[in-house]
Amino acid sequence: MATGFLLNRAALALGIHCQGVCRNVNFTQVREKKRWMKAYVYLMAKKLKIEGPPPPKPRSQKLNWDYHAEVQAFQNRLHENFSLELLKRAFVNPCYLIAESERRQRLGMDTKLTALTLKDNIELSAKGEAITKEFIADWCKASYPSLPADGAQSVVDHLTGVSTVNYVATNIGIEDLTMSGEFPVPNEVLYSTFMAVIGALQESSGAERAGFFLRDFLVTQMIGKDLFDLWTVVNPMGLLTEELTKRNIPLPEPRLIRSAGASTVLPLYFVGLYSETKLLAQAPGETLVSAEEEAARVALRKIYGFGENRKPINFIPQPEQQPTLQAVSSS
Repeated sequence: MATGFLLNRAALALGIHCQGVCRNVNFTQVREKKRWMKAYVYLMAKKLKIEGPPPPKPRSQKLNWDYHAEVQAFQNRLHENFSLELLKRAFVNPCYLIAESERRQRLGMDTKLTALTLKDNIELSAKGEAITKEFIADWCKASYPSLPADGAQSVVDHLTGVSTVNYVATNIGIEDLTMSGEFPVPNEVLYSTFMAVIGALQESSGAERAGFFLRDFLVTQMIGKDLFDLWTVVNPMGLLTEELTKRNIPLPEPRLIRSAGASTVLPLYFVGLYSETKLLAQAPGETLVSAEEEAARVALRKIYGFGENRKPINFIPQPEQQPTLQAVSSS
């Protein structure tokens, strides 16, 4: 009897305690996003639409920037030995010196006490441009000896053009180190900076290392390029006739090999160029004239060494030949 009374009393006390605990617990729903987030994002998007994106900042105006360390890392990344003084000078453009002098004058600083001691890269840029064009021209003559002067000049103009040079300069990190009066860096300034880096490399390590640098970074831009994308030939059939005449080969004769859909909106003709009984080239076209011109271009590619099945350009330096065992024994 007493035991049952005690058990009932304990159960009643436990129930009262649980009810008190449950009354103090608040269950809230979690939405994973703050209530003010929607209005904030809407205002920021509206501000961006009205004011436009913020102007870009050069890397030197952002945090964690050490110019000396970046210049040192630049030459280590390229595995080249530069003179640090010449390399830093190669990145200083005349427009930067003018803009910096004007900024100091606007701040009221004494021009004599705060005169800039930096030298611009005009001389290095002129020297690097001359080295680059000479090296590319020599490489083109050595790699494609049968290419005429106009075609070789077109290849040189492409590899030393502003678009190709700036593409290479941007991808190897020259743009971030360039000291320019404007940002983003203008194309002409970036081009002259790249040429100044070539001039600094030539003075630091010699012409051979500068040639290797140009071979590795500029000449490789010829991979996947078609000759007639770089060189505009108005009359390919006439040019083919001249080349065959120089080689004492009978003149080409166009012949229709096959055709399809001649009476439809999209006809297709295959024209082959024959020199007597030898097939020189064949190509398709929507008209007989376009097919003949394309076949002439295919034949010219084969003559100049730009065929589809040509060997890839060898960029690996040739190792020095070791003396053979017979030569050593005879000596």
